[in-house]
Amino acid sequence: MKGQLRMMKGVERWKVSNSSSFADPEKNFCALALGTPEEKSAWLYQSRKLFSICSYVLSKCNYSSGFKDTVLLTAICMRLMIALTDIKTWKNIKTASSSDGQIATRSLIITISNRSSGLYCCMRSYIMKLPVSADKQYKIVQTDDLVMVTASAITLAVRPFQVAGPQIDEKLFLHQLNTNQKFFLDIKDAAEQFCIFLLTIPWFKERIPGALLPALRHPTVLFPCLKVLLMANLDKIRESNVGPVMIPNAAWALGNIMSLVTEHDSECTDSGRFLECLDYKLYLHAVCCISEFLLPCLETVRDTKKYNDKETTADDISKEATQSNFLKKEEYSEDLSTSLVNLIKPVQQQWHLMRLLAVVNKNDVSIGESHSSVQSSCLELLDIVFFYSHMLRIYSLLNLASGSLPVLNVLAFTPGFLLELWEGLEGSLMSQGSTMSSSTEQKDISHMSPRSLEEKEGRSVKDSGNKWVNVLQKFTGKSTLDTDIHSSHRGSFFSETFGTTDQHSVDNWDVESLRRGPQGISKGASCMLYLFCTTYAHLLLVLDDTEFYEKQVPFALEQQRKISAMLNTAVYNGFIYNGQYDKILMDSAVRCLHLLYERDCRHRFCPPSLWTAPASKNRPPVAAAARAHEALSNALRSGDALTSQSMGSVINTIPHVFPFEERVQMFREFIKSDKESRRMAGEIAGPGPGSVEIAIRRDHIIEDGFRQLNSLGSRLKSCINVSFVNEYGLPEAGLDYGGLFKEFLTDIAKAAFNPDYGLFSQTSTSERLLIPHPVAGLLDKNIHMIEFLGRLVGKALYEGILLDYSFSLVFVQKLLGRYSFIDELSGLDPELYRNLMYVKHYDGDVKELSLDFTVTEESLGKRVVTELKPGGANLIVTNENKLQYVHAIADYKLNRQVFPLANAFYRGLVDLILPSWLRLFNASEFNQLLSGGEHDFDVDDLKNNTRYTGGYSEGSRTIKLFWEVVRGFEPKERCMLLKFVTSCSRAPLLGFKHLQPSFTIHKVSCDVPLWAVIGGQDVDRLPSASTCYNTLKEDEVDYTLPMVEEEAEVQEDVEDFNAHIVVVLIPVRNCRLFDGLNP
Repeated sequence: MKGQLRMMKGVERWKVSNSSSFADPEKNFCALALGTPEEKSAWLYQSRKLFSICSYVLSKCNYSSGFKDTVLLTAICMRLMIALTDIKTWKNIKTASSSDGQIATRSLIITISNRSSGLYCCMRSYIMKLPVSADKQYKIVQTDDLVMVTASAITLAVRPFQVAGPQIDEKLFLHQLNTNQKFFLDIKDAAEQFCIFLLTIPWFKERIPGALLPALRHPTVLFPCLKVLLMANLDKIRESNVGPVMIPNAAWALGNIMSLVTEHDSECTDSGRFLECLDYKLYLHAVCCISEFLLPCLETVRDTKKYNDKETTADDISKEATQSNFLKKEEYSEDLSTSLVNLIKPVQQQWHLMRLLAVVNKNDVSIGESHSSVQSSCLELLDIVFFYSHMLRIYSLLNLASGSLPVLNVLAFTPGFLLELWEGLEGSLMSQGSTMSSSTEQKDISHMSPRSLEEKEGRSVKDSGNKWVNVLQKFTGKSTLDTDIHSSHRGSFFSETFGTTDQHSVDNWDVESLRRGPQGISKGASCMLYLFCTTYAHLLLVLDDTEFYEKQVPFALEQQRKISAMLNTAVYNGFIYNGQYDKILMDSAVRCLHLLYERDCRHRFCPPSLWTAPASKNRPPVAAAARAHEALSNALRSGDALTSQSMGSVINTIPHVFPFEERVQMFREFIKSDKESRRMAGEIAGPGPGSVEIAIRRDHIIEDGFRQLNSLGSRLKSCINVSFVNEYGLPEAGLDYGGLFKEFLTDIAKAAFNPDYGLFSQTSTSERLLIPHPVAGLLDKNIHMIEFLGRLVGKALYEGILLDYSFSLVFVQKLLGRYSFIDELSGLDPELYRNLMYVKHYDGDVKELSLDFTVTEESLGKRVVTELKPGGANLIVTNENKLQYVHAIADYKLNRQVFPLANAFYRGLVDLILPSWLRLFNASEFNQLLSGGEHDFDVDDLKNNTRYTGGYSEGSRTIKLFWEVVRGFEPKERCMLLKFVTSCSRAPLLGFKHLQPSFTIHKVSCDVPLWAVIGGQDVDRLPSASTCYNTLKEDEVDYTLPMVEEEAEVQEDVEDFNAHIVVVLIPVRNCRLFDGLNP
């Protein structure tokens, strides 16, 4: 303390005052600067020493230390430094000329600008100790001296930016900054020190009194700093870190710049503005420059935290921030990353993007047209694209609560923005013969002049609101998609067709400019593609089918097809060329592509050729593709993804580029390979001593099957020999060579999937698809039973046995590891879907409907109320949160309620069928894989793959008439025939060649004499079938033409399965009674 007082007295002796003696050169210290060169040199040396002492005093000043003398000493030092650097001070010296004063002042300002002076570093130390104004725990009443110290420090910080003169015109300054290189170099050092030491202070703006902010926001200060960021070595910013940090200094620089150039209400998304005279392009470029430097730092911090066993605490903050008193360590609860996100909050507010788009469309700047000449160049759409692309990635790393969701909400629901992006992409990538080389610069697409926002608002949305939908129960308010689209060129989806084959040929959907994937396009186009995919994928999550297909928001269906083709080509070729592709871009493109493809699977808007177009010319053989897929799967399972092959990535990620039939072949190749591997490992693949023997009572088929097979797990792949036990407990005659197990599998599936059994119910749609009954999950034994049924379905798929059942697409989506969205509810509960759409589009006050965030269900005779979110019973549905309610109900029905039962079924299924095999198919294709093809079949295919036994041959008269009759059947009748013989009404997907066992027509010996048939005896004896062996049996004496007079009578028999094979015996018109006898 005594040392500080001595220093104070010394400074007092040097103090420059406004007294009458100040003007006397004999008594004024500054007079040395006007003397001989030796005196000037001595004065400059003494002044620098004096500045060093004053800077040191400033760095040690602490408002919370309780020593008033320290603050007083610092105030004296700051007044001295201000006086010596103020040109007005020198005018009071009688012998001083204006030029002498300017030279002296400039010399000292150059000293300030020099990093060796340490002044900016000392300012940082002082400001870091100031309280954050937003911190309510510290209500420090600053004394006049403390306010003066802070004001003086800020004044000194901006002094070097006034080297051109304090009265310089603002427009002239900006013009000089952009055009005069020497002018910029004069302030470059100061701007660099300002950025390194001040802009990297956590909550810099919040520590400074509001009255001083205009000085920091002045264009003569802020713009040189933004410009120097484009040229400076940003590693120097990292050097200003002290100790280990959670948030890099570059992140604080980003937040402080954004908070300085904007003025906004943190609670309102629609209010805010940029600084006047802001150079928008310079602002965006500076932020992008910092972001490119910052992202690797944030990723390093994330990876470090990921592998640390101990969570980051307040001790992990930089030493400076820890030593500062703006937060007490024991009260530290808010994560620094959350606080930083609050600084860059304008990014997640709609006004920010709307204003930038308005500047692009109108070439408008907030200072008016008279100032447009000072702009370095016009703001372009691509500048906005780069800016928000970086912001998405930064938010995903910083915003621990919701990731990039707040920014995505703004991008997806800002009127016209997606259309702007698509116009840029379409013009660059989709034009005829357009090929964008890697050397193409940003001007390739940024020169396009987007249409004004006013023209597009009518085509996109009318209610942007203050909040947006938060997908997966993160929705926070109104969707902007609740409006009719008034566009004359957009017709109803249902009136459109895909046109001719030529129009939608494979070549039409193979985008030439993307034949080398995203690697073959410019950096600007890649960035725009990334932002488009990320934004549109987010919007697709909340677009319902009415908006997508009928209102066609935000794109017409023809545009949707182009988008799908572009993404399909880009993703496929990106994998095929297997270079060091941009993983972030590819991930976003894949996600958007998947959402479009799944929507097309549910309700087609693209021709099938579109999805297979990229691979149509260089698609490898099925066997080679299957090996590549297996290699990738094995590499992923072993954690060695780098060794994966490109074709394997294609099959694993976008299998739809292969036709469905080829994917079915791949599936069978996987199983064939698996069986071969098991055989080589010594497992028994067929009947023999090592096979599994089970005895099944027909009237207890489910219980016996569960008891004997459920514990096998993956051993269920082995051969299962079944022997049935009759009602008396005696074994039934016969040996199982595969047929009895097929019969067992068919019968147990029929019993277990019967809604009366209670495990599965049927959807209320016309298809009557199967889905686990919600009540089934209340008992543990039912969960185990559903898991067992999953194993049985896996066994059927593994052995190629068709089961004549189809599951709800919602249920299958869970088995494939995919999330279900609201429009899929129409296939599960159409009435509930209609009611939710009514709520979503309700024009009045939703409060009138008296809804809350609960769902009421009947369970075991009781009413069960489930809250959709914590406190949902007390949360009323309003117009502001109705979309949150709609999606919460859909999420409950489609995901939360189904997931536990689907997960149990999945555990059983993957014991036999690997998940990577399942991912080859979408939900509809999975059902086809299980139950067969369409509801009809190729008669010639069946005929060519039919076996004849017992004396029949292809040339037998009865066989010829049989096939003639089958060809004359209606499709429904053919399916009934197939079900009678095989127990499944649909054909194998790859044709009857793959039906196991083969379709067989067998002649059975009969003792009935020919004259008995002629006499009409025993004509009620009809053909029978052995479904376990897919065999149709007929007696040795053929009576293919039954004694019926009216075809109507036969048609009645067709509809009655108890009449057995009467469907085969429809009379051939105009044939005689004995035409059916063997020759």
